[in-house]
Amino acid sequence: MTSWPSADEGGLSEQRASELLRTHGPNELPQAQRRSVWRIAAEVVREPMLQLLIAAGLIYLVLGDVAEALALLAFVLLSLSISLVQETRTERVMEALRDLSSPRALVIRDGRRRRVAGREVVPGDLIVLAEGDRIPADAVLRAAHALQTDESLLTGESVPVRKQAAPGGPVADQPPGGDDLPWVFSGALVVRGTGLAEVRHTGAATQIGRIGQALSQIDATPSALQRQTRQWVRAFAVVGVALSVAVALLYAQVRGDVLGGVLAGITLAMSMLPQEFPLILTVFMAMGAWRIARQRVLVRRASAIETLGTATVLCTDKTGTLTQNRMTVAALQVGDARWSADSAGRAPLPEAFHAVLEYAILASERDPFDPMEQAFWDLARSHLTEQDREHLHPDWTLAHAYALSPDLLAMSHVWQSPAQRRPVVAAKGSPEAVADLCHLPPAQVAEIRRQTEALAAQGLRVLGVARGGLDGHQPGADWPAIQHDLDFEFLGLVGLMDPLRPAVAEAVQLCRQAGIRVAMITGDYPATALAIAAQAGIDTQGGALRGEEIAALSEAALGERVRQTQVFARVTPEQKWRIVRALQAHGEVVAMTGDGVNDAPSLKAADIGVAMGARGTDVAREAASLVLLDDDFGAIPQAVRLGRRIDDNLRKGMAFVLAVHVPIAGLSLLPLLFGLPLLFMPVHIAFLELIIDPVCSVVFEAEPEEADVMRRPPRRPGSPLLGRDLLLGSLVQGLLVMGLIGGFYVWLLSAGTVDAAARTAAFVALVGSNVALIVSNRSLDNRLLASLRRPNRALWVMLGVTTALLTLVLAWPVLRALFQFQPLTGGQAAQAAAVALGALALLEGRKALARRPQFGGGR
Repeated sequence: MTSWPSADEGGLSEQRASELLRTHGPNELPQAQRRSVWRIAAEVVREPMLQLLIAAGLIYLVLGDVAEALALLAFVLLSLSISLVQETRTERVMEALRDLSSPRALVIRDGRRRRVAGREVVPGDLIVLAEGDRIPADAVLRAAHALQTDESLLTGESVPVRKQAAPGGPVADQPPGGDDLPWVFSGALVVRGTGLAEVRHTGAATQIGRIGQALSQIDATPSALQRQTRQWVRAFAVVGVALSVAVALLYAQVRGDVLGGVLAGITLAMSMLPQEFPLILTVFMAMGAWRIARQRVLVRRASAIETLGTATVLCTDKTGTLTQNRMTVAALQVGDARWSADSAGRAPLPEAFHAVLEYAILASERDPFDPMEQAFWDLARSHLTEQDREHLHPDWTLAHAYALSPDLLAMSHVWQSPAQRRPVVAAKGSPEAVADLCHLPPAQVAEIRRQTEALAAQGLRVLGVARGGLDGHQPGADWPAIQHDLDFEFLGLVGLMDPLRPAVAEAVQLCRQAGIRVAMITGDYPATALAIAAQAGIDTQGGALRGEEIAALSEAALGERVRQTQVFARVTPEQKWRIVRALQAHGEVVAMTGDGVNDAPSLKAADIGVAMGARGTDVAREAASLVLLDDDFGAIPQAVRLGRRIDDNLRKGMAFVLAVHVPIAGLSLLPLLFGLPLLFMPVHIAFLELIIDPVCSVVFEAEPEEADVMRRPPRRPGSPLLGRDLLLGSLVQGLLVMGLIGGFYVWLLSAGTVDAAARTAAFVALVGSNVALIVSNRSLDNRLLASLRRPNRALWVMLGVTTALLTLVLAWPVLRALFQFQPLTGGQAAQAAAVALGALALLEGRKALARRPQFGGGR
């Protein structure tokens, strides 16, 4: 077996690594070209609203109205500028999130192991590989222990391949595929064992770099919300175009003005097209991901933001998620004697317990990363005297190892002592497996089971320890094929404790308060699982469902059990996946945490896969839609809180857009039907759109969360973008404003007011009513004064800008002429303000009488 180098072999220095990074560039695959300003501008110009403005401007040029044409083209440039600012801001946010999601690598530099971003790996680096790691670069193995990798991404062959180390010297480049090669390749997955490799190629020079460009250009599937948004826009566009064509024909026939009819049709089409919907979705998703990232939660898939508001069950593992993943030895059991860390203090470990600690260490790695194995060493350092540390055997050589397997949850190390020819074997694992290796009589097995359950009831993780030997083994001869071929003696039990994270109990309470069930799925014993669950505040009334029971249940029976059970113990990865599927079959929206390779199926199957960022494997992070960068369980309810806030504000913004388009479209159409002077022309619609776009995308996105956001049931999964109540409420709001402004306009004309003055007063009243719609839609619960007290800096900035723009249009003769306005008298201005205030009163009255729209599950 290849000897295992230690970290003090050095690796590159940080200075040399920095030089190589400058020389070779970042270790990145070819990426899709970042959208330039010109590309974004081309995409914005393809928007129907801007195309309609350009068409109207060209018609005004044909008519000889240069000033009107230039005004519309100025609106095109202004809209283009606003869109560019918003899109480039979104691009910067997504670029920052891509930086956060850079793969990580464990490298040896200056003699120390440290985590670096995968893009910082350089040729010559020593990288440490373990099960579950995604290999960051093409490298030559310098040491390996039972290492196998999945190179299917490169070869299409799904069977893992064995790796053999080349301890030193040059190694020729080799293609992927085939067993016992010393090369490991970027993008391949370590499925078994450990290794130490020297990086040879990075970035585009790797094998996967040749296909990286194609991979980077794969388009993501549109989310459910994106599909619904596109359906809405298409529906409005079809209706708008049909009505616009009809209006253009009617205008041309009745008034004999073909170009005027086309302009009227364009005006109506502009008024009906809710082009804000895609903008809202883009801004909300990008800013939502940024806000969630500030809670140290990385959003890998935008669909997770949509789903967060509907999560009904959170399935979590125990170790490292609910607990600190900082194991300590809490108890040792040898026969009837028990040692407890709580009562021992700093006193030396009694002699009776030396053997169980000695062989627990011998069954572990010399330089362990496993928290349990580190705990054994910590106990030896703190509770063994200098003389007793001879039990650690630093001069022994590891001759062979038997790995843990799904069939036998125990591992063994075979050691060769310089002082004796007979090899020594140390085994550790689940007490049942170790007892099975020792071939104990039933009575002793029953006693070990009783002791195990007593320790587990204290919330301890329990391992069995055994020692064995190999009589008559000849040097160079093959080792026995399986551990059962060895002779073992049972030594005792080790009870390890992993303290609960400080924020867990509060986080679980927040989830339960928000109507989210919290279930714990662990490989530990039922007693241990129930003890930890009780500490965390998870409901334990249903007891613990064991993996053996799950294996015996049909899908239907399992579906019934998961509805009453919140604790699952001794569960295998395949059974995790079955639990997730059973919950989903009963209409639950499942969030699932995980960190290992074997967690990937359940993470991918869950509606929201949540991976650990610090200790999780790369494959788990790739399968997940959220990554907890600090492995902090308390971040999950905070992400749910933000998800619900985003969901609420998104629907508020959509409802506002729908409501505000009703009076604009209605007041564009009604004067044509009743033979009245036109109230709107394209320039008016363009002005109103300049107000609507920033309001719905910026102001509503910045709106604070509702007071009950974490005190209500989750929103029903599969509910439409705008529920029936919210849709009807928006239409009623729009009709109220339309009726009020239309009545005001007719009243002004019937009172003998000239057309330009009536248009001016009605337009001012409409802008004021739109402000009333903004204020009323900010919150669907709060009364007016409470709503105004809710902090939203973006709102007041937008109101100030709107007031300034309207004042400029009314005061500057050039703009006033373009809008075909007339200076208002004091009485007309007061009438317009009164109509806007009346609109606010009507909207607040409707809100007080109406049933609250559907945001939560029962709302």
